[in-house]
Amino acid sequence: MARILITDDAAFMRMMVRSALESKGHEIVGEAANGEEAIKAYKQCKPDVVTMDITMPDMDGVTAVRSIIEFDPKAKIIMCSAMGQTVMVMDALKAGAKDFVVKPFQPDRLQQAIDKQL
Repeated sequence: MARILITDDAAFMRMMVRSALESKGHEIVGEAANGEEAIKAYKQCKPDVVTMDITMPDMDGVTAVRSIIEFDPKAKIIMCSAMGQTVMVMDALKAGAKDFVVKPFQPDRLQQAIDKQL
């Protein structure tokens, strides 16, 4: 199972992702509420996979993806985005994200995205 860092500015969404992933046997090694926290947590935790929201205060997910990929070109980042953010999802994929899951997500779709990265 994977060691995962969850990034989302909504505590409720982090809890939902945590619950879905822990029920599949994954270990949550950290949580972040914005891009800056995600970068720090990534460097400390060295997770196998990162789930990353796009729209967050202080630093958005696309900027955080660029920074994490610059630090670790092999980072596996899955974007979690609401409908209507197609342009930002494309920017995130160009920046180095490996996949995206539309919120509200189905736990099986999130698991499928993680399985593809492992």
